Amino acid sequence: MVGEVEIYVTASLGIAVPQKPGQSAEQLLQAADTAMYEAKLQGKGGVKKFSPQMHTQVHERLTLEADLQRALKNQEFTAFYQPIIHLETLKTVGFEALLRWQHPEKGIIPPGVFIPSMETSGLIEPVGILILQKACHQLHHWHQQGWPELTMSINVSPRQFNSPSLLEDLDRVLAETQVNPACLKLEITESAVMDSVEKAIALTKELQARKIQVSIDDFGTGYSSLKYLNCFSVNNLKIDRSFVNEFTSEDNHYPIVNTIGALAQQMGLSI
Repeated sequence: MVGEVEIYVTASLGIAVPQKPGQSAEQLLQAADTAMYEAKLQGKGGVKKFSPQMHTQVHERLTLEADLQRALKNQEFTAFYQPIIHLETLKTVGFEALLRWQHPEKGIIPPGVFIPSMETSGLIEPVGILILQKACHQLHHWHQQGWPELTMSINVSPRQFNSPSLLEDLDRVLAETQVNPACLKLEITESAVMDSVEKAIALTKELQARKIQVSIDDFGTGYSSLKYLNCFSVNNLKIDRSFVNEFTSEDNHYPIVNTIGALAQQMGLSI
């Protein structure tokens, strides 16, 4: 009890026992702290017992974070552009900017290796703005070369989406690159939108006021709620690949895809 308020407290526990004779108290505390950190990553009230593999994982995580900091400083992050094809006309109507790490020794590193670390460390925000700048510069260049109808889809991570500076950063990049905002599509995952519904509604309306399009990514696998979908200022739905990949198998997801397609058509959304 604190005053008249009853507060419920949980504890995350890290347990360490001596791995070898003569291990000091300091080493045991360090091991227990590492185990506690792993317990916290799994949610509140967890318990983890230390293993040598944890020390290796922590070392690898810290090394990766340091490498990513260096990569940002040395401008090793770049964008690849994946074409978007209109299935009726088979014409290229736009591109999606894909984040890649051009490591000086290891070559191109795919995002699955480093994106989770960037999310937890906060590096996803400055790198996300960097890719936004690169993609907008490229799109403006293509427009100037005679393809003014091309669009550019850019992924926005959950951390970026919840950043208080997102709109300010967007306005700055738009002013700097002079790109047509109506040709931009920001892709946001369902989970990011549903984590804070009221904020998401307000933010998507701000984006629409700037004529920026909004796409819901990985639709069908997250926290999608038909109640809220109609509240968001959304232009596009991207069906999750887990459904599309099953098209050629016997046990396919055609009924689910058809239903999502009918839903999008009724709501006036592209898909």
